[in-house]
Amino acid sequence: MPVASDQDLILRPGELRDAETIAAFNRAMALETEGRGLQPERSLAGAQRLLRDPALGFYLVAERDGAVVGSLMVTYEWSDWRNGHFWWIQSVYVVPEARRTGVFRALYRHVTEMVQRDATVCGLRLYVETSNERAQATYASLGMARTHYLVYEEERPGADFFA
Repeated sequence: MPVASDQDLILRPGELRDAETIAAFNRAMALETEGRGLQPERSLAGAQRLLRDPALGFYLVAERDGAVVGSLMVTYEWSDWRNGHFWWIQSVYVVPEARRTGVFRALYRHVTEMVQRDATVCGLRLYVETSNERAQATYASLGMARTHYLVYEEERPGADFFA
């Protein structure tokens, strides 16, 4: 069931039937933006797990002419400073032929409308590759501001996440 329509787009929550498409989007995005290959089985299992467990987050998908042309994932971060959740926008992907046609803008606008209706959410965050200037310009044009934070990570030793 659609939750919103934006011209020729239908926006709706991701469903288990979208797992293969979302996993394929995630693999394409990782290769395109980071030059990393994701393991197909692991990326599919990751998408399915989130779709089955709403405590982890949710996907929002955009359909055009019956085909999913874009998606994003929202996960949650608790802020004790604000006594609320930040929603992290992650795994953003729009198929190449649908880029620059308003797909991401519609997905983002829908998420911001959801945030406005939920007083437990204190804001939105996302991270972007430092070299992805086009994405950074898009996010700025939507009203997002670069923060003073940097992201650090340490992966579990011995873990094999990439193809």
